[in-house]
Parts: sequence; structure tokens; C-alpha cells
Amino acid sequence: MAHTFDTCIRGTGIVGRTLALLLARDRHKVALVASCAGAVHSAPDSIDVRAYALNAASRALLQSLRCWPDADHATAVTHMRVLGDQGGSVQFDANAQHADALAWIVDVPALEACLSQAVRFQPQIELLDAPVSAALTVVCEGRASATRAEFGARFEVTPYAQHAIAARVACEHAHQQIARQWFSPEGILAFLPMGGPQGNSVAVVWSVTPEHAAKLMELPAQAFSERLRDASEGALGTLSLLAERAVWPLQLARADRWCGSLPAVGRDCASWVLAGDAAHNVHPLAGQGLNLGLADVQALASVLHQRDYWRGVSDLRLLRRYERERKAALWAMGLATDGLQQLFTRQDGPLPKLRNAGMKVFDVSGPLKDFVARQAMGM
Repeated sequence: MAHTFDTCIRGTGIVGRTLALLLARDRHKVALVASCAGAVHSAPDSIDVRAYALNAASRALLQSLRCWPDADHATAVTHMRVLGDQGGSVQFDANAQHADALAWIVDVPALEACLSQAVRFQPQIELLDAPVSAALTVVCEGRASATRAEFGARFEVTPYAQHAIAARVACEHAHQQIARQWFSPEGILAFLPMGGPQGNSVAVVWSVTPEHAAKLMELPAQAFSERLRDASEGALGTLSLLAERAVWPLQLARADRWCGSLPAVGRDCASWVLAGDAAHNVHPLAGQGLNLGLADVQALASVLHQRDYWRGVSDLRLLRRYERERKAALWAMGLATDGLQQLFTRQDGPLPKLRNAGMKVFDVSGPLKDFVARQAMGM
């Protein structure tokens, strides 16, 4: 019996919906199956505090699908300040890179709404409650994917001794489109500008030890805001929480294999492939998690688009080409984020002085600094 669908995508998050729209644009018949695996949820009836830093490549991809949120929900970052714990600092400027922005801080609910609307009006995509037979099954269920294990892929996880606290905060002073990050013995704190160019709210990601995270989550809203103000050295003045906080454990992880064969239906071949957090996780300190996931689906869609006419979407040679390409890109990013996390969480010996001195040298390194900035910008 022939497959009714070309592709079955398990997972209706940002990565899954983006892939569905890319494949539908190529006239694939796509089944999109909801899954709650791996999601980070806010409390019921509360504001969703999640935000993502998206680079130029991710923005161009979403714009090509007409799914980019308006300026109030996608704030351009024109400057970035990274501060160490002993006077070290690094600053990035979009003008120096001849770009409009270093990144865009995107409100997750707004982006999800854009993608949902686009999916709703795409006749090639059918939203389903359960998986169906297809030539290709793509797993986009997130880090806790059950399907990944079902298909026999091992998820090699290295837990970090850190949890991430996410929050949305109103600030006394406008953010001036500056993303700020502090590395200190207490943890890694990031303030991401929200609300457009004139906004005075930020999305907060605070990576601290599990024990410290538990204490911070127990604090009343005002006390937590005061701790945030102290940790941010009063950069934006008095702070106040706008919503309930969310927390989750951090990890470095990668699936050992990203594709494989499925039992055939009649004479039709079938395969599976992983994308997004179901395939890999990195530390959020560089803000590259969703950028990597969107790069996955763009690469997968490109490989399928460029295939020889006689190859089906289940052809493992194509899927392994995608796997090799994305593993190579992930290796470099994972190495960088893991190295920075390890460097700034150790307080023994001369390391604090050395890393802060290294930040100062890097800040004036010219071509090296420009290269790192443009890599992070997706350029």
C-alpha cells in the first residue's frame, strides 16, 4: 500500500512547523503530529516567558516563509556587552559588522502564532493527533523525545551542574537595544532586550547551580527582582517581574545517529531522521539553540530539494549527507559553548585572572573578534 504522506513530522514546535512549511513549499504532502515531549511550560494562565536570540540566517529563513513577527515582538540587538567577574569585558557592535543587528530577540508566543497561521493556510500540511505511515518520519519532539529512543538512537547526555531560570522583567531604564551578559561566581546571567527599539523590558536567562536555582525560585517576586538588580550591577535600574519564572536543567547532548530505516509498508521504503533538540542540546550562554535547530531543517529541506529525480525522500544516502553536514556544524558550536561554560564555572587557582585577561585581549583582537561575531550572526 502506498504512503498517503511524503513526510510525517512528529512535533509541532517552532522547528517542526518550520520544516513542514519548507517541505510543503516543495509540494510535499506533510502530516504534522502534535507532541508535548521536551517542552518547557509556564504555569497555567501565566505569560510565556520564553524568548530566543535568532541570527540573520534564521531571520532570513523565517522571512522567506512570511513568519517573522512584527518589530514589537522581534527586537533588534545593536550592541552586546559581556562582562567577566574581575574586570574583563567584550563588546560587540552591529555597525562594526556592517549589519543592522547582531541578533533579534524574538518573543516565542508571537513566533509560534505566525507559524501556526501559516500552517493553517497551507493545504499541503495536515495537522494530526497521531503518527501516520510516511516515506520519511522527521522527529522534532525536543530533548525528551520518546520517538528517538523508539527508533533506536541513543541520546548521549552530559548534565551541567546548572539549571536555567527564565523570567520576563520590566526595567526602570530602557534597554537601548543592548544585550547584556554577566559571568560571575554566582552563574551566567543574560538580559535580552524586548518590546522593540524603545522597550524597557528584558527576557532573563540565569544559569546557576541547581541548589541556588531552587532558592531563587522560592524567593518572593520583589526579593527575586532585587537579587537580579544586584547580579546585573544595576545596569537597568529597578526591576520588577512581569510573570512567573520557569526553570529547567541544562545539558550538553547529542544523538549517536540521526537517521535510519523503518519497516517497509508493502514495497514502499521508509526512513526516519532527527532535527532540533531531539538531535542535540547546547548550553544557552551563546543563544544558539534555536538557530541550530532552524539550520537543521533548512539543511534537510535543501538536501531533499536538490535530490536526483529518481531518489525518494526516504533515501538514506541523502539523510546521511544531512547528518554529516549538521554534525560538523554542531561540533564547533558545542565545543565553544561547553568550553566557555567550563571556563567560567571554575574558580580555582589563576583561572579567574587568566580568563578575564583573555577577554580583554579578545576584545581588541580585530579579525578574530569579527570572525566570531559573524559566525554567531549566521553570516
